[in-house]
Amino acid sequence: MTLSSHFIIRRGHRLLRQALNGPQALAFVPALTLAAFWIGGEAWLLLLALGLPLVHVLTGVFSTSAMELDTEDSHMANTLAALDRALQTARDAAARTGRTTACIMVAVDDMPDVLDRFGPGATDSMMLQLAARMTSFLREGDRVVRLPGGEFGVALAPMRHLDLEIAIQMAGRLQLAVEEPLSLDATTVFLSCSVGFCLDSRNPGTDSTDLMDAAITALRVAQQNGPSAIRAHHDRMRPSRDGQGRLADEVAVALETGQIVPWFQPQISTNTGRITGFEALARWQHPERGLISPVEFLPVMEETGQLERLGEIMIYRALTALRAWDAAGLDIPRVGVNFAAEELHNPKLIDKIKWELDRFDLPASRLSVEVLETVVATLPDDTVSRNINGLAKLGCGIDLDDFGTGHASISSIKRFAVGRLKIDRSFVMKVDRDPEQRRMLNAILTMAERLGLDTLAEGVETVGEHAMLAQLGCGHLQGFGIARPMPFDQTLAWIATHNAKLRNAPTIGRSAG
Repeated sequence: MTLSSHFIIRRGHRLLRQALNGPQALAFVPALTLAAFWIGGEAWLLLLALGLPLVHVLTGVFSTSAMELDTEDSHMANTLAALDRALQTARDAAARTGRTTACIMVAVDDMPDVLDRFGPGATDSMMLQLAARMTSFLREGDRVVRLPGGEFGVALAPMRHLDLEIAIQMAGRLQLAVEEPLSLDATTVFLSCSVGFCLDSRNPGTDSTDLMDAAITALRVAQQNGPSAIRAHHDRMRPSRDGQGRLADEVAVALETGQIVPWFQPQISTNTGRITGFEALARWQHPERGLISPVEFLPVMEETGQLERLGEIMIYRALTALRAWDAAGLDIPRVGVNFAAEELHNPKLIDKIKWELDRFDLPASRLSVEVLETVVATLPDDTVSRNINGLAKLGCGIDLDDFGTGHASISSIKRFAVGRLKIDRSFVMKVDRDPEQRRMLNAILTMAERLGLDTLAEGVETVGEHAMLAQLGCGHLQGFGIARPMPFDQTLAWIATHNAKLRNAPTIGRSAG
């Protein structure tokens, strides 16, 4: 069957469904009934009564498809191929008219968490709402294509003047469409999204597929710098599949030549505003490619067995930073370092940490061991348990990282001597605006209080979130709203500026009685 004949059959099928399902069909039912009775009596009347519903079933009238969008003609087809076709159509039209087009990719942030929280049915309903919203925010000729995994592709209709500034404005409009509150079963839902785009004038290839791939690459970079980031594709962006082999070859050299170092993100007290610590986060300063996100190089390290070596370097550098802060007369209580599962399986881990602390003449209380909740929830290994409990007995703080994402039980929290819960950003985002989010967070904080655990909220970005977390009783905060991760040499200036703000803050005293 040719594509044209397939299209004609589908079009005829749809028209028949519309005829049988439309209000005009009701006018013919009495006439058909009378005609059947006059022509064939009760036998024909019975045949009509049985046959008419069968025709409706075969044509799909009783299915929900009448309310769904046809994938051949709609603005949302659930495949990358549909987006590719839309882009090719836009590029052809642009070539004929001397105009230009672009591809914009939109991805809902933390989509796995959204799916876990609301379930597939409700999530699908939200994605349909978002697709309709984005379509309403764009021009009539622009095409929105819904893709799996909470992503959307947009093929812009050709424009006479489409430059970087206009494209950023359009990306911002799409972001606004996604981030406006959604209504779901009498519940208000707040989402955020990352956006990547590529102008056809900056297409690194020659066809629509290259344009789409470039926009996807820009989206991935936006997600690495998110949430709510927007990135335009440029020549220095390279698809991960092109750079993966080089990363695998270079990662071992980078570890030993000092290219991979910790950047430090501050943590502050909600009660006093004082700095209560820093978290050490691995960053790779590549000599040619610039700063490489850990999203790119950590999976490569895991595949090549380099995570334990990375951990050794991070601990050494973190303790070096502590000594430097002490020498500068700064009060930084502790620094947190992430421990991968590979490190926690090492039976000599406690001796290694003890040796490092003795080497720098630092008490164990200055080091926080950050363990992912997924590790605690899924690794009941005796070695892991002995190492975590041994580090706790040594005096190290044990932080359960990304709490709320790994389904750790209360018994495992107690068994692993956890001292502080680091609440995942998915529970923190827009807590000042979302009552359900607030209830969830309040339940976590109440549980932590009953168990005698300290709490730290990750991913705090706004003043509203900061204020609400303090009001709910969260002990510590960390996130872009406080400060972004920074190289060590920038921490000294940031600490001085932050402490100066605290000294200059107005004192709220009691009125004289």
